Amino acid sequence: MKGFNSIITYLLFSFNLLLGQMTDLIYTEKELVQSLKEYIKAEEYKLEAVKSWANRLEGLTRASTSDPEGYLAHPVNAYKLMKRLNTEWSELESLVLQDPSDGFISNMTAHRQYFPDEEDEKGAAKALMRLQDTYKLDSETFARGRLPGMHRDAFLTVDDCYDMGKTAYVESDYYHSVLWMQQALKQMDEGEEHVVSKAEVLDYLSYSVYQMGDLPRAIELTRRLVAIDPSHQRAGGNLRYFEKLLSKQLNELSQEVQEPATEEPIRLGTYQRPRDYLPERESYEALCRGEGIQMTDARRSRLFCRYQDGHRNPRLLLQPIMEEDEWDSPHIVRYLNALSDEEIERIKELAKPRLARATVRDPKTGVLTTAHYRVSKSAWLEGEEDPVIERVNQRIEDITGLTTQTAELLQKDEPDAFKTLGTGNRVATFLNYMSDVEAGGATVFPDFGAAIYPRKGTAVFWYNLFRSGEGDYRTRHAACPVLVGSKWVSNKWIHERGQEFRRPCGLTEVD
Repeated sequence: MKGFNSIITYLLFSFNLLLGQMTDLIYTEKELVQSLKEYIKAEEYKLEAVKSWANRLEGLTRASTSDPEGYLAHPVNAYKLMKRLNTEWSELESLVLQDPSDGFISNMTAHRQYFPDEEDEKGAAKALMRLQDTYKLDSETFARGRLPGMHRDAFLTVDDCYDMGKTAYVESDYYHSVLWMQQALKQMDEGEEHVVSKAEVLDYLSYSVYQMGDLPRAIELTRRLVAIDPSHQRAGGNLRYFEKLLSKQLNELSQEVQEPATEEPIRLGTYQRPRDYLPERESYEALCRGEGIQMTDARRSRLFCRYQDGHRNPRLLLQPIMEEDEWDSPHIVRYLNALSDEEIERIKELAKPRLARATVRDPKTGVLTTAHYRVSKSAWLEGEEDPVIERVNQRIEDITGLTTQTAELLQKDEPDAFKTLGTGNRVATFLNYMSDVEAGGATVFPDFGAAIYPRKGTAVFWYNLFRSGEGDYRTRHAACPVLVGSKWVSNKWIHERGQEFRRPCGLTEVD
């Protein structure tokens, strides 16, 4: 079972929130906008007061300079000149030195501790790129806000696309750098306003294209860069290097030197995404898109729905729970009305203050690490904290017939957590969906080609161990990124200790 342990990240109750907590930042930004408007109003009031002083003093100086001696011959004028220079100009100085920004700066300072940092921004950019890869969406789709079911205006400017491309470039992710720099260039060429220069975009784009192995296009883009900025410090050298390298490659192939490719936009699919160390990524992403799901008519004919009373559990006899088969082998079931709306809201209320960035297990090291491409967060709640959590725990016991007493809380970063728990391996998973998701967010099983979609108030359940105690590796699963909407789930991972008489061991792997 050592291998099985390395696959699992164990938690008591894990509440994943995709984007939900960011609503607090929206209201923070609204408050800052109001504070900014108040600052502008104060600055305008101050400027009007200064203008009034200037207009009045301009009239006085015009009269005094037309005939200085005649002006000062009048004792009142002499007095008023002394008074203005001694008192009124000092008052004007004080007015000019007033800083209406104090209130706005104080408000900014108070909220800054809750602002996302550079790592958060980078993580959000990588999350967009992950969505782009998983659902095979081009940069144009995101830049224009054309996502499934979305009717609100949300678009990326030239500068936004440039920043996305630069984030990828800094990470040596030239594949995504090309896609986003190309989109920035496209929107630039269409006449969209921008701060970043076209030379900067072409500089990053040409080198990224070179890194993708497309020398003809790299030459074409670099020539365009030189035409725009002949004094660019790298462009000339890069162009000579690219041309020499292309000539060498063609000579080795006994081909004549060809003119660089004509300028054509780079699209999704122009270049192949580099393979990484996750061998199941392709099948995982396909399942997230709804492709390759192995639900046949024969399998569907073996799926049924029924009322479940927990083997005549007293708490379910009068109101059994509805159970639907989601998959036949391994057997995955969905329970309807597993959580009420009131319970869901209470769980969210308890979880929000303690949400922390979600972690994943690094497949290379086996260590739990923060994944920058994920914007999900997790929290852990124990039954003693609130009657709702205790009631949900009891309901899981009633439905499954398994004890939840050994599903204890542990540190996320503890690599051998199962050993320290002394509760054995995870025998089963009970997954509550606490929100609907407009697009994306499925739970997929690459080993047998299943995708389970979120439905608010329902729960899905499956066994991770055969009765023999051996791990059912088919139940390895992963969450698809949410494309549109937000996703709340609560996991109850039940361990094998304490189940000896509730789910007796068998001699075979067959359940």
